[in-house]
Amino acid sequence: MNCKSSLEDWRMGRVIADKVIDDLKRRKLVTKEKSIWYSLKKGPEFVAKRKTLATDVTREHLKSGDWKDLEFKDYNYGAQGQPIAIGYSQPLLEVREAIQNIFLEMGFSEMPTNMYVESSFWNFDALFQPQQHPARDSHDTFFLKAPATTTQLPDDYLEKVKQVHQSGGHGSKGYGYDWKRDEAEKNLLRTHTTAVSTRMLYKLAQEKTFAPKRYYSIDRVFRNEAVDRTHLAEFHQIEGLICDYGLTLGDLIGVLEDFFSRLGMSKLRFKPAYNPYTEPSMEIFSYHDGLKKWVEIGNSGMFRPEMLLPMGLPEGVNVIAWGLSLERPTMILYGIDNIRDLFGPKVDFNLIKSSPICRLGL
Repeated sequence: MNCKSSLEDWRMGRVIADKVIDDLKRRKLVTKEKSIWYSLKKGPEFVAKRKTLATDVTREHLKSGDWKDLEFKDYNYGAQGQPIAIGYSQPLLEVREAIQNIFLEMGFSEMPTNMYVESSFWNFDALFQPQQHPARDSHDTFFLKAPATTTQLPDDYLEKVKQVHQSGGHGSKGYGYDWKRDEAEKNLLRTHTTAVSTRMLYKLAQEKTFAPKRYYSIDRVFRNEAVDRTHLAEFHQIEGLICDYGLTLGDLIGVLEDFFSRLGMSKLRFKPAYNPYTEPSMEIFSYHDGLKKWVEIGNSGMFRPEMLLPMGLPEGVNVIAWGLSLERPTMILYGIDNIRDLFGPKVDFNLIKSSPICRLGL
């Protein structure tokens, strides 16, 4: 078969073998082109000018009667509507609710935490924290300009606190400095919810007959700290305490292990620490699988006699207490390695929408 006869067959629309076509392409005698043809004709609904179809019958249509002459657009029953605006579970709220349920299961009652503004007296002095303590400095505490001070302090209790700070008592030497009421009257944004615990214990001490109590609270606190992946200037603190006769450090460890096991966190470590208002004191650590390291999640201890006895609590009554972060346990449970992704102005809402519900309590 020669080239001439092959081209003639091609022109006549005959089927040509692929081998022949490839041979012609190599010799650059043919090129492949693609053509698209359209055939247009008038349909039954052809109009020279497009007409807008009506979608709804309005009050004006009914009033004028022109609805009879309107052409309505067909309903598309397969079309999807607008997405329904629904809420999403914020990890902090999920863990907070779980922790509240755990406290209630363990027989705790909630303390009122509706006072973000607190006096230095309840936030520091009543906790046997000296007035020259670094935490009271403006670098760690947000002090208020207006109102800068308060005068609503119990005078009799204030004098007992002043005495134990200056000269000691109840087996203590005190701090031996000149305690100033002006310093105690300064208003601030509370640095911990332990100030709430102080108020509750003082109120309990004023009862005619002492009765053991278990209290908890979960609310915001404020500290003038540098913000990084594990610290915020505004965060949440979990506060818990048990007030009863004969409590020991072993009771505190047992309660904390029970509490965290219910929360689903079994990898715990306790480290000796120092607090002005607790002795002995312990820091609490939990292992973070995402960060691959142990992360401090709280502080704990037994309130000192210098704090409890001036309130009027009976001899032999002990208080075991702990303050925990809400954000850090949430980070561990949800595998979040940056606290700013969890709480604050930089939270990615798409992360919250796509985050699975964390099942707590194993």
